[in-house]
Amino acid sequence: MSGAQTNGGGPVAPVAGLLGRLAGGDWQTELDAALAAVGLALRVDRCYVFQNLRGPDGRLWMDLRGEWDGPDVRPLFEDPKNHLHPYFPDFQRWIDVMGDAREITGPIREFEDAARQALEAEGTVATWQVPVLVGGEWWGFVGIDLCSERPLQRSHGDVVRAVAASLSASATRQRADEDARLREDLYRSMIERGPAITYIDGIEESAPTIYVSPQVTDLLGYTPEEWIEDPEMWPRLVHPDDRARALAENARHNETGEPFRLEYRLFAKDGHVVWVHDEAMMVRDERGMPRYSHGVIMDISDRKRTEEQGAFQAYHDELTGLPSRAMFEELLELSVARARRHDGSVAVLSVDLNEFRLVNDSLGHQAGDALLSAVADRLRDATRETDLVARRGGDQFLLLLADLDRDDGAIDSAVVRAQGVAQRIQDSLVAPFRVGGTEVYVAASIGISLFPNDAAETGTLLRNAETAMYEAKRNGRSGFVLAPRSALDSSAKLAFVTRLRKAVELQRWVLHYQPVVDLDTGLMLSVEALIRWVEPNGTMVPPNDFIPLAEELGLIEQIGDWVVRELTYQVQAWRELDIDLEVGFNLSPRQFWQPDLAKRIQREFRAGGVDPSKVLVEVTESSAMMDPDRAQAILGELHEAGFAIAIDDFGTGYSSLSRLRDMPVKVLKIDRSFVSGVHDDRQARSIVSAFLELASGLDIVTLAEGIETREELDFLREHGCNLGQGFYFSRPVPPEEIIAFALGGIPTAATIRSA
Repeated sequence: MSGAQTNGGGPVAPVAGLLGRLAGGDWQTELDAALAAVGLALRVDRCYVFQNLRGPDGRLWMDLRGEWDGPDVRPLFEDPKNHLHPYFPDFQRWIDVMGDAREITGPIREFEDAARQALEAEGTVATWQVPVLVGGEWWGFVGIDLCSERPLQRSHGDVVRAVAASLSASATRQRADEDARLREDLYRSMIERGPAITYIDGIEESAPTIYVSPQVTDLLGYTPEEWIEDPEMWPRLVHPDDRARALAENARHNETGEPFRLEYRLFAKDGHVVWVHDEAMMVRDERGMPRYSHGVIMDISDRKRTEEQGAFQAYHDELTGLPSRAMFEELLELSVARARRHDGSVAVLSVDLNEFRLVNDSLGHQAGDALLSAVADRLRDATRETDLVARRGGDQFLLLLADLDRDDGAIDSAVVRAQGVAQRIQDSLVAPFRVGGTEVYVAASIGISLFPNDAAETGTLLRNAETAMYEAKRNGRSGFVLAPRSALDSSAKLAFVTRLRKAVELQRWVLHYQPVVDLDTGLMLSVEALIRWVEPNGTMVPPNDFIPLAEELGLIEQIGDWVVRELTYQVQAWRELDIDLEVGFNLSPRQFWQPDLAKRIQREFRAGGVDPSKVLVEVTESSAMMDPDRAQAILGELHEAGFAIAIDDFGTGYSSLSRLRDMPVKVLKIDRSFVSGVHDDRQARSIVSAFLELASGLDIVTLAEGIETREELDFLREHGCNLGQGFYFSRPVPPEEIIAFALGGIPTAATIRSA
């Protein structure tokens, strides 16, 4: 690899990091990202990896393990399920060339007829193939293709060799690791007669069990005869959450002959769950043809329990069950990073119980522990589901209020939110606690620090909250103190709260609507409803300035009910003009967790003559992922009630892809922070492309928020984004302007149809 460079300004430099991960990690996991990076860096049309495989006829075949294609470039195989191709007859010579560790490169017009014709059929004009060697044997090859008339460059070869070297390093290491582990496990289970189940499975489609050792009875309660006579027993006993993964891994093992290795759960005959580690290898005959799969199943339930307990204990306080300081600090780092990206705010509250030592001294440490647990329960009850309560240690607690909106005016709603939580904590501690038959009164001193008002870094944020807490202790019991730069004038706060309560009473709201455009046709398909607070002087207050405070004051339910009623009136009014649009509206975090949410809003829309299937309910990613199991149930109820579901601000929270797959989501709204300048920002391009690919794989519609320029629009259209909204098309407008758009079109969207 004398021509390859891994640092400085060489051709490998742009992809050095990904190639390092490919070499040092699991190549099957890292390959797609590496191929995409290479393809984009070299500006080639196709980049791929083939692994050699012995076919049913004993001849050598090439097995496509990864492929990246540029825009409008046809893949190597028309059928995505077909990834095998024999070397014979078209590429017979390649066996001799690459088997001898030599490269194949050049314009295909110079190739022999059989290979040239096959490559021309794929649209290839020039190619560069580099063999991959594992353990001194030819494992397969890495290749790039040009599909238009342009010359191959030396840098092409340098990078392809670097990919081949990285792939060789990873595959060599994995093969050595797999062989060592498999030999060790098989020896221990078969020779030492340990507790592991030894089995032999056929390689037919039904994968019948030929032999299973008697340990299956000890571990799962079934006799070997029962196991062998029932070919469906193994897949039936696999835990439902693990079944798809286990069956896919088993199919891959049978198809490719690569080792099977998986940890998953099985149901024993008496119904209890057993965690197992299952490893198998393909046994071949002297011609290299697969004969059977030979493996062991080991009980790892004790290790799993230990791991789960260790993971919980590492991030949770043993006494109260609250998150520990370590977990708090990790989530604080994530929250500040998110707030920095979105111009948001984060609040940290440091809570210290006053005179707690007296309880320990007079009633004993056991009573003190009981009191701390009871205080932890009240702190949970005094905060929202989206707030984090942690135990710092001793008699101190920490609270994290994330994803707060930041204001530039005299009233900072983030400060108001933080003060509201502090007051609720104080109120929650007023009632006495009963500890060991004794009534105990507890007061707390609370310090509040906000990002970015008081600190730009998490460490400073925590220290400022602690300093403010000690200031509160000096000022007297049952108080809270803001770090100096977050201090809010109490009269201004009171005036703001009074105006908001009056607005709720008099329903001083209007809905504006922002069009959602089909990025293929330029047609307006739907609108998103956005509430505005209209002050008596005509000033419009945006929702970010008052919705969080309305949640804190318990006013959000009344506002939400008004939005639903107003939407039904407006949909009916448009329908009388033959304007049929899907309408979307946002649920705030507090609304989302309301009981009987789906039934209540379904009843409102049906009473107004609006079909719920024409309504898109938008839930922020952070709300949906705060309690995924409960959120999945609520989303399921909304879906069953007929509503379409959108995940809003996608990319800003903690989404688990497996959770997203299981949720009844129709639309994925990509947050504006990723869309802004996406055509110029390489990281944003990669992130948005990944989101679009993820959604496509899950059959979810993608909607990009905050499109403001033609360049952003062009990028999104080229990469398959379905829908878009933003100032490029229209700001949120009164309903009468939507009528004009519906009848006459959106001027900037019309350019899509003409493009």
